[in-house]
Amino acid sequence: MKKFNLVKEIIIADRIALMQAVNSAKTFGITYKGDIKYTPFEPTDIFIYQGSINRPAPSALMAPKPIQLSDLFDHTYQIVEDDDRVLIKAAGAWQDLLSVNTPNAEYDDSTGDGIAEFSHKELEDIGWHATEFNINYREPSEKLEEDAEGILFCIEYEGDNYQFSGLGYVHNIEEARKILFDYCQQRIDSLIKNDENFTRDELTDDEEEAAKFFGVI
Repeated sequence: MKKFNLVKEIIIADRIALMQAVNSAKTFGITYKGDIKYTPFEPTDIFIYQGSINRPAPSALMAPKPIQLSDLFDHTYQIVEDDDRVLIKAAGAWQDLLSVNTPNAEYDDSTGDGIAEFSHKELEDIGWHATEFNINYREPSEKLEEDAEGILFCIEYEGDNYQFSGLGYVHNIEEARKILFDYCQQRIDSLIKNDENFTRDELTDDEEEAAKFFGVI
């Protein structure tokens, strides 16, 4: 997966397209690639902004002045207009972006509880069975991040006060399924052969069912 860290990334949007969206009074979104999208949104889109802009009403007592885009967006965004481009930093809006993007993520790694499940049933079946051998969701998720095509959309602050919060997206479910299955199959096969806590004759019914799911017994 490609890591897209909002702390470091600057999203570049076309100024004309963004102004058209702002003036449309419609709900629109800005993707992490800088594309401007309108509803209905595609489930594959990952957004750094989603909503509509309410422009302030003109005052009869004051001469109108040009409105900057930075004045129209929430203070959690840093916006710079550069000729025909708009440069956006969106790390400050992360909490709002979670509610926008989590429904379409394959897994959610944004809480202190860690990853609890996969969204697609094919991957969830693998993750659920693997937990019988104390393989938590973090392990296979890291394997996806290493080998699968996709996006790890996140904020990551490095240093003494390290902070990470992220959402994982895979581009190809079948590829991801094979990566997860092969990884868990090899881990469980090794545990049964080498770990005294999981010897073949001492497996619980649930562990035996999981081992059969992965084809190791």
